Amino acid sequence: MLVSDFHYELPAERIAQEPLADRAGARLLHLDCKAGSWHDRMFRDLPDLLRADDLLVLNNTRVFPARLYGRRSGERAHHLSPQNPASRDFLQGQIEVLLTRQTSAEPNEWECLVRPGRKIGIGEKLYFGDPVELEAAVVERGSFGERRVRFKQTTDFFARVEHVGHVPLPPYIDRADRAADRERYQTVYARERGSVAAPTAGLHFTPEILERIRGRGIEVAELTLHVGLGTFQPVRVTRVEDHKLHGEWYEISPGAARLINAARQENRRVVAVGTTTVRTLEHASQSADDGRVASGSGEANLFIYPGYQFRIVDALLTNFHLPQSTLLMLVCALGGKDYVMNAYRHAVEAGYRFYSYGDCMLVE
Repeated sequence: MLVSDFHYELPAERIAQEPLADRAGARLLHLDCKAGSWHDRMFRDLPDLLRADDLLVLNNTRVFPARLYGRRSGERAHHLSPQNPASRDFLQGQIEVLLTRQTSAEPNEWECLVRPGRKIGIGEKLYFGDPVELEAAVVERGSFGERRVRFKQTTDFFARVEHVGHVPLPPYIDRADRAADRERYQTVYARERGSVAAPTAGLHFTPEILERIRGRGIEVAELTLHVGLGTFQPVRVTRVEDHKLHGEWYEISPGAARLINAARQENRRVVAVGTTTVRTLEHASQSADDGRVASGSGEANLFIYPGYQFRIVDALLTNFHLPQSTLLMLVCALGGKDYVMNAYRHAVEAGYRFYSYGDCMLVE
C-alpha cells in the first residue's frame, strides 16, 4: 500500500488558524459507513447522534508548554567563562527545542526535536530563559532533528517550563502562540500533564455538551495517552507497511477498563474521541485473546492502517488530518479508504475548516 494513496488536495485557506469563539460551534461531517453516505451537521448535534447505550471514551491528557526557545553554546564558548552562561557573547545562535517525551526523571532526560537540527551535536549546552532558568546538555543524537537532552537538576522543573515554554501549536498554524492558546489548545477535561499536542477531537466539547451526553444515559470513560512523536511524526517511506511508529505513554485505570469491557460484553458501542484514544484502546487489547482491554500503563506504538481488524472501537469522533498522515490512515482503516477519502474531498469543497482548530467528523 502506497503512502501517496492517502493524498488529497487542500487549499491553504481551509487550514484553521484560529479556534472558534464557541468551542461547540464547529461543523460535523457525519459518516454513515454502512449506508455509504454522509451528512453535514454541527458538533452540537453529537449528543443526539450518539446511541443511548453508547460508551464514549475520552483522552484526558493535558498539553504543557513544551516548545522552548533558547540559545546554544557557540564556537567561542571555550574562550569565555562558563560561570556566566547568560552572557550574550557566551550564548550564540537561537534554537528551538520541542520536548516530546520524558525518558527518566532522575536524571531528567527528554527526547526532543531541535532546530536547527544539523548544528546541535552531542555535548552541546542549551540555555533557556533570560536570565537562564533551564540548562540542558545533548546526550544523544538521532535523525531528523531528534535528540536526547539531560536537564541540569532543579527542584521546580515543570514550573520553570510553564514560565519559559510556549504552547506547541502545530507548524501549519502560521502564527506565534498567544496567551489565549494556553486555555484554548486544551480540552475542558484535560487533567494529566504530558502531551506536546492536543487530542484535537476533544477541543469541541464543553461542560454543557458533556452534561447533555450524560443526561441521555450515555456512559463516559477516560484514559490517558500523552501525545508525542507517534502521533504527529511525518511518514518518510513510500510503502505504508514500512513505517514504524514511535511509542507514546498511556494509562488505563481499572475503572475505565471495567466500563470498556462491560460495553463490549453487552454488545454496546465504544465511541472513541480522537485517534489517540483509538490507538490506546486497540493497543491495550492486543495482549488478550478475548479482545478485552487490560488496565495498566505502558508504551503504545500500534500503527493502524487499512486492513486492521478493530477489536474495541466501533465509532470515532475525529478532526480532519493532514494528507499522507498516520492519523488519516487510521480513519481510513475504520471507515474504508475510498469512502473516507471521498468524504474528505466533499469536506474541502463544502468549506470545512481543517486540522487542529478546525471542524470534525463522526465515523460510524
